[in-house]
Amino acid sequence: MPDWSAGYVADIGYTYGTYAELNPHRARLAFALAGLTPPNVVNACELGFGQGMSVNMHAAASDVAWYGTDFNPSQAGFAQELAAASGAGARLYDQSFAEFCARDDLPDFDFIGLHGIFSWISDENRQVIVDFIGRKLKVGGVLYISYNAQAGWAAMAPLRDLMSEHANVMGMPGSGSVARVEQSIAFVERLFATNPLFTKVNPAAAARFDKAKDMSRAYLAHEYFNRDWVPFAFSRIAKWLEPAKLSYACSAHYLDHIDQINLTPDQIKLLGEISDPVFAQTVRDFMVNQTFRRDYWVRGPRQLGTIAREELLAQTRVTLVTERSKVTMKTSGSLGEVTLQPQIYDPICDLLADGQPRTISEVAAGVAKSHKISAPQVVQAMTVLIGTGQVAALQSEEVVARAAPRAQRLNLHLAELAKSNLELSYVAAPAVGGAFAVDRLHLLFLLARAQGATGPEQWATMAHGILIRQGHRLLIEGKPVESDAQQLHELVNRAVRFREHMLPMLIRMGAIT
Repeated sequence: MPDWSAGYVADIGYTYGTYAELNPHRARLAFALAGLTPPNVVNACELGFGQGMSVNMHAAASDVAWYGTDFNPSQAGFAQELAAASGAGARLYDQSFAEFCARDDLPDFDFIGLHGIFSWISDENRQVIVDFIGRKLKVGGVLYISYNAQAGWAAMAPLRDLMSEHANVMGMPGSGSVARVEQSIAFVERLFATNPLFTKVNPAAAARFDKAKDMSRAYLAHEYFNRDWVPFAFSRIAKWLEPAKLSYACSAHYLDHIDQINLTPDQIKLLGEISDPVFAQTVRDFMVNQTFRRDYWVRGPRQLGTIAREELLAQTRVTLVTERSKVTMKTSGSLGEVTLQPQIYDPICDLLADGQPRTISEVAAGVAKSHKISAPQVVQAMTVLIGTGQVAALQSEEVVARAAPRAQRLNLHLAELAKSNLELSYVAAPAVGGAFAVDRLHLLFLLARAQGATGPEQWATMAHGILIRQGHRLLIEGKPVESDAQQLHELVNRAVRFREHMLPMLIRMGAIT
């Protein structure tokens, strides 16, 4: 690894994913569900932004002023390119945490986000970050922090250590991170073939290893092979954050707010008897075998009164972002797969099927008399549907109007990049203040449309030309198409579906015009 990497994987770029929990707008509903006053975010910061997809999506799709750093200059360069394309003014640097956190030209922040990195950096850098939070997070400000949780990693942690040690000791010198990941995986497969007692005592570790083998090697390099890697108990995170005067607010993962899909009645009863909130969360991690926590912490929590909470929830604007015919009536919690009650969810989804925004109170009023669905049932249904990504909570129309030009510039640039970058799969959507998932073909169709191509046939023809130049074939039922004619036919079909379903939704969300 380069000397400047401080033990962090730096010879292979991070993935081009986005993380909704880093979106300050998303925190509003989570805080309301927890009965806490949500933050008013003007300035925000992301430490360790990777390729900068999240920070740029959130900057372009909102009024929030974003700052951030990622020590990898290649990643920071890509992030700065996106910031320039949108014109959102995000101030993004390639400094180390120590250098960035010592800057004297940063504002105080209403929101600071750390996705995953706290598990992957040294104690020295952790201390730098905690000190920065203590100095720069405003009273009432929110910290989003996600990290590997100790309880769920109990069986896998020794195997992760073994893979990392193999890469350090047995990895071929100069082979790079991807090769070392492959070599470590091959070694563990040989080890497992000898039927070690470890796999018999810890069958969950073998199952997780089988899943890991199918993951992106770039992701595995960053997740498993950093020098400093620690899965934390919740209580230990609380100790780390104590000097910054932070209090635990709530989970940033909406489905965690629904006890019925995560905890048994006996577990709920036991947790209810624990008065200390930190110890309660630590115990809960054992109950659900938590592997990865996504949490909001706040500097000075303020409780919402019952009426204020109800009004805040009632005023939340929502919209269906999935085709009505494709809404799934299943979700998963720690207890496994759950079937949603059709007598509650079907009327709500039918009401939202036209894609028009409505407040939760309007939804409740629309299903109350005809289907006898109560307001609390509507709130819980909205929490589940938003948590599964089928419904979105919306920003105000005024913010959407101001952000739309920035988001559309960014999206056009991403569409242009998608000609050669196969990993891009998001656009900035002002309606939600952040990213909205698409696929690469959608980006290519958007590019063709922006360049004057009219209709699915022309969009498909342009996309087909790009795929041909790269030697790529579409997959149909897992098998590549056999001819150019078959590929073009399939592209036309997909472009027609895009015009009928995705395109109108992207227009409503302010992602395109």
